[in-house]
Amino acid sequence: MTRSRTILHIDDDPNVHRIVTRILQKNNYEVFSLEDPTQTSQELIKSGARVVLLDIDMPQIDGLTLLKQIKSHDGGVQVIMLTGFVSMNTVLQSMRWGAEACVFKPLTDFTPLLTAVRASFEKIDFWWDTLHELNQRKSKYQQTV
Repeated sequence: MTRSRTILHIDDDPNVHRIVTRILQKNNYEVFSLEDPTQTSQELIKSGARVVLLDIDMPQIDGLTLLKQIKSHDGGVQVIMLTGFVSMNTVLQSMRWGAEACVFKPLTDFTPLLTAVRASFEKIDFWWDTLHELNQRKSKYQQTV
């Protein structure tokens, strides 16, 4: 089964959007970019993205607050923090609140980002496979009863 490889990238820097989108599209991902983080809920629903790249330091709402909102709305969305705002506290808070990874800007090597994205989609695939197996087992059980 071919599954969606859609990513929502939320960052207030249009230059970061351009370069990240180009790299991800070269690696066969579909990318929706959003510069206004207050539109996240609507765009997440509209795009159907299961992976979010999220900047931390944005003027309208900070990424850590947005991370908590995304996870409370849908805990299955995989969130990768993509930030130039680097501190131990930021990384630890991101992990505590459910981020899959934290990748640092400026992006001079895209390997960590691509590795984090790939791992996020593998995790999603694992859960879908688990749910599919559960449905198969449930069907077999119901047929025997």
